[in-house]
Amino acid sequence: MTEASATEPVSEDIQAVAAARAKVRARNARWDLNVAVFLFAVLILVIILLFENIGIEIVGPIAIIGLILVWLVGWRRGRQLFAIFYDEELAELEQTQEKRREREEKAAEKVEKTLEETIEEKVQKALKQRWQK
Repeated sequence: MTEASATEPVSEDIQAVAAARAKVRARNARWDLNVAVFLFAVLILVIILLFENIGIEIVGPIAIIGLILVWLVGWRRGRQLFAIFYDEELAELEQTQEKRREREEKAAEKVEKTLEETIEEKVQKALKQRWQK
């Protein structure tokens, strides 16, 4: 990165796009295999307790606590993933913006160089015409 871009603050638009992309990625990834295994363990525990003729007064709260724990684990995992994905998306968008800026600068330099060459050629033609007269 150049010195100018290193001191520039990240625009709010880029931060909003990065946050939106990170939120989608985190929402899709938070229910991983560990959460699914934990959920199945709660389900198996509830089924075993019901087959052992344990009262619903005991099985119900165990099932509810298990589901709350599954939700909390998924929520925590989602927050961790959001932070990771946000940093990745922000870095990617900053790189994309820097590349776009470099392309625009190169295009502007090319146009400027072409204009200078064209002006120089016109001056040379005008001088040749003047010398020929």
